[in-house]
Amino acid sequence: MEELLHYVWKHKLFPLKELKTTEGSPVEVIDPGLHNHNAGPDFFNAKVRIGGVLWVGNVEIHRCASDWKRHHHDTDTAYDSVVLHVASDIDTSVFRTDGTAIPQLELHYPPYLQKNYEELLRADRYPACYRLIPKLPKFLLHSWLSSLQLERLAAKTAQIECLLADYGQDWEQAFFISLARSFGFGVNSDIFERWARTVPLAAVNKHRDCLFQIEAFFFGQAGLLDEAPADDYVRRLQKEYDYLCHKFGMKRSLEGHWSFLRMRPGNFPHIRIAQLACLYHRSQGLLSRLMEAGTLQQLREALTGGTSPYWLTHYSFGGVSEARPKSLSRTSADLLVINTVVPFLYAYGKRRGDERLCLRAGNLLEELKPENNYITRMWGECGLQAAHAGDSQALIQLKKNYCDTRKCLFCRIGYEYFKADSATY
Repeated sequence: MEELLHYVWKHKLFPLKELKTTEGSPVEVIDPGLHNHNAGPDFFNAKVRIGGVLWVGNVEIHRCASDWKRHHHDTDTAYDSVVLHVASDIDTSVFRTDGTAIPQLELHYPPYLQKNYEELLRADRYPACYRLIPKLPKFLLHSWLSSLQLERLAAKTAQIECLLADYGQDWEQAFFISLARSFGFGVNSDIFERWARTVPLAAVNKHRDCLFQIEAFFFGQAGLLDEAPADDYVRRLQKEYDYLCHKFGMKRSLEGHWSFLRMRPGNFPHIRIAQLACLYHRSQGLLSRLMEAGTLQQLREALTGGTSPYWLTHYSFGGVSEARPKSLSRTSADLLVINTVVPFLYAYGKRRGDERLCLRAGNLLEELKPENNYITRMWGECGLQAAHAGDSQALIQLKKNYCDTRKCLFCRIGYEYFKADSATY
């Protein structure tokens, strides 16, 4: 069972005997890596020593080695970074797109693990203290969530300060990069940020009155014009992008791949970039406008936007679809407020020493509904419900910075768990 192999690898529940590749080279697992729940290899940034050589890269796990080719990994460059292929049945060799062979490890687990599998999965899904949470005083939980919310805002402020340092204290540039990352909505967040760093915003601002030229800037720098189906609109964008590259001396240097896996068409990178282009076309001084917005509704209206007419009948370049507006949903706009506007409002307030801006950032989080994601759903099942977005941000901070890193001794819930008699939960 592949899921169990993932669990065994993640928690290093290997047999005591020495591990070896199918070629006989000894294998030492130093760090199994970060479990990836999205498209791409199963574990990122693993550290393994194979035949005395330390490798740092990704690990892919299958039940049968032949699943590698069955899943078309042999033709997907996203899997070229795999340094070790793990399977319980090595029935074939596996290769990268350039034809180089990938070391393989045949991994088995003790029989008792199968028997305890469901219990292990449940323990892995919830924090160890989950039985205690419903018994804790509401005041304790509320005060801890408030502290976690401030901690998360402080962490995001530090990230904004790093961006400002990288871009000469240019708040607009830093905001554009942060907003672009949020437009990735998780799956494409990293590549959206890398893309935004390649966009010459000062040059874009010189053509801000022309949506078509902004789209040429954005789609060209994203690499989405390179192999797009050549309809008339794409040809015009390609021609305009070539002109802009010559005018401003631009070179596309984006590294990475846009993800489309298990994604609704309305979330395709093409649509998100078109929405962002439209937003920048119609909103001169976007950061100032958002900072000065008096109500949550004004923020939503400023962010919702739309697209150019081409995207009314397209989700990507080429194929025509049924005509439908591609405005951001209210839920998406709220996520942009939570993940970009609020942190910038808080960071700007801290920079200026204006507590009113910091307080307004906190008030916006309390006015917004809590986020609905796997982390908030997990805490809800444990009895810890989020009342508003401030709480959901706190729960994300708790999961990522305490539970995932096993910092139970630094957590108030963990402290109560450690000192409590086991009979109480």
